[in-house]
Amino acid sequence: MALFQVAYLSSVLDHDGDTHLYVQIAEIIRQQILRGDLAPGHAVPSEATIQSEFGVARTTARRAFHLLREEGLIYTVQGEGTFVGPPSEAAREPRRTPLYRQIANDLIDRIRGGDLRPRRPVPSETTLVQQYDVARETVRKAIAVLREEGWIYTVPQRGSFVSPEDEQPRS
Repeated sequence: MALFQVAYLSSVLDHDGDTHLYVQIAEIIRQQILRGDLAPGHAVPSEATIQSEFGVARTTARRAFHLLREEGLIYTVQGEGTFVGPPSEAAREPRRTPLYRQIANDLIDRIRGGDLRPRRPVPSETTLVQQYDVARETVRKAIAVLREEGWIYTVPQRGSFVSPEDEQPRS
């Protein structure tokens, strides 16, 4: 969902000026919304996308989104994403399968395909957040689904591991 041009962004932010980076990022997104480049109901790039494309910290992206939410320009639906417009006026783009379920399904496919082997660790939350370009809570929900369904198990202070083949769901 690259709505920004990365080469352009490196020169857009004034890192040495008197305006906070999150305010500058919020202004760029605000202008895209006002110009109609981001239409009501359409998804806004994730915090992870903002972070990587602008080269800023996650908290900077989060602050920019906070400003835009306070202005009523965007709203967030946990586990689905952030969308343009106030939630009461803009029907968001329909998503057939929630993001966390898409991630869980992809990981199940990787387990079935042998990419993720029994009794071996599943990728860390941080790795999955970066790989799928989603919020940490979305990854946590996907991991919880996999655990509930029996695809993985968690060992305290060690992480989550792929369940042995004889303990995996049959379907």
